[in-house]
Amino acid sequence: MSLTIITDPRCIEYSKRGHPERPARISATVDLLKAQNQVELSWSQPPPASDAAILRAHTPQHLAQLTSAFDFDADTPAYPDIADHARRSAGGALQALVAAKAGQTAFSLLRPPGHHATAERAMGFCFLNSIAIGALQAQADGYKRVAVFDFDVHHGNGTEDILLDKPGLAFISIHQYPAYPGTGRENRGANCLNFPVAPATPRQDYRAILGRAFDALREFRPDMIAVSAGFDAYRGDPLADGTLEAEDFLWLGQTIRGLQVPAFSVLEGGYSDELPELILAYLKGLAG
Repeated sequence: MSLTIITDPRCIEYSKRGHPERPARISATVDLLKAQNQVELSWSQPPPASDAAILRAHTPQHLAQLTSAFDFDADTPAYPDIADHARRSAGGALQALVAAKAGQTAFSLLRPPGHHATAERAMGFCFLNSIAIGALQAQADGYKRVAVFDFDVHHGNGTEDILLDKPGLAFISIHQYPAYPGTGRENRGANCLNFPVAPATPRQDYRAILGRAFDALREFRPDMIAVSAGFDAYRGDPLADGTLEAEDFLWLGQTIRGLQVPAFSVLEGGYSDELPELILAYLKGLAG
């Protein structure tokens, strides 16, 4: 099965010395994906997300604040042109949704990530919540049951904030707890299911928790799945205490493909030097 990679070379144009969310996350992954011959890939560049799409997830005040000259927090600087970068990253999620609607498999390989951005606040390296924007667009496009499945090692607090108790939407997150941002210890509302994993949980136990999260996803019976694909639960990631290996990300991709439900994936975290190999493993699973 051919798989579409959605990216834009401009997303590597901003950085801060020593910041883990660095341009090489994308550039090194693009280099590996273009050099490999294990998965047939096509490439696409997204248009920026429109105000209408963004404002389903965020307040007008938040959108206006993205042009601020002041840092949002210590981890989330006011980079030059970050509003444009964030719009293109959200646009990648929307273009991946378009591919999923057409029966294709797509992965949005862009930065900045998004799942910590709340309706009103940029935080945790995230400025616009791309996955929530994509999920709400899917609902607007007529999908009745849309699930966000988030396997990033950090809880997607922003996605939860945006989707909480919205009919027809589910948020399912598997993440380390305790860890940044300090949320996700228990379920919230009627539709936000959290599966916390203790630091340094043995790998097979981590896989078992992921399996329970997939059971919850199946029980929801989605007609569209939006995947927050973070690769920082890898045992070598510097920002958490996960224990997963590359083959576990292959398994994640295989399991998502095996659900036989339209799905699209958006890059969230993953800060180890092995990130390109982890993404390739996941894509191999998605492609079959």
